[in-house]
Amino acid sequence: MDNPSIFTQVSREDVNSPLQEKGVHSPSSSKKPRSRSIFHSLFCCLCQEDAEPLPVNNNAPLLTEENGSVPKATKYLLPEVKPQDTGKICVVIDLDETLVHSSFKPVNNADFIIPVEIDGTVHQVYVLKRPHVDEFLRRMGEMFECVLFTASLAKYADPVADLLDKWGAFRARLFRESCAFHRGNYVKDLSRLGRDLNKLVIIDNSPASYIFHPDNAVPVVSWFDDMSDTELLDLIPFFEKLSRVEDVYSVLKQRRTAS
Repeated sequence: MDNPSIFTQVSREDVNSPLQEKGVHSPSSSKKPRSRSIFHSLFCCLCQEDAEPLPVNNNAPLLTEENGSVPKATKYLLPEVKPQDTGKICVVIDLDETLVHSSFKPVNNADFIIPVEIDGTVHQVYVLKRPHVDEFLRRMGEMFECVLFTASLAKYADPVADLLDKWGAFRARLFRESCAFHRGNYVKDLSRLGRDLNKLVIIDNSPASYIFHPDNAVPVVSWFDDMSDTELLDLIPFFEKLSRVEDVYSVLKQRRTAS
């Protein structure tokens, strides 16, 4: 990418800022201007190049007792499956750089302009929709139990989702506070969702976000402003095939091998 997203990292002093009550991301040793760090604290796209490699954990929940045992009563992030979604695969879908790209810099062709209040000041967030996102979400909502899971704050991501999801594809929405902050990254721990891992898939542009469950991931290329992009459209036939299987692992393994 030519211009790294301003939402990628936040500095160490952000940890105790008001917006950081819901989490932190990509600490840095260098002190940044306050206005820039506040903007960083609102968004998160999990692209930390210098982060320490994270351990892969495909099964165990991240929430454990100090002695390493799993709590007897773990509260899952998702509610019970709705009757219309019984038997369907659950697909977790990322927001920023997967479905949309957002910026505080004015954009002439913005699809949405979202007012977001930060420390008493309202800022305008300019949102571009990825090409073919409408068709993608419509079809995904028909085939799967879809869940929006983003590391951005709800005050930004929730209104974006309201405008983006015209079909009610997202049965639930999870935000930064539902992520596990682990070694400088927000991680989406799929074992906390309350769904069988063999019927669960995550679509995300950042490998750091699904580092605990890489075998459940369908990676996508980060999107910023290329209006000729066809990534989402190209994924639809694959997911049509995936919707008919009982166990996602074999199909996802074939996809990884082919690529």
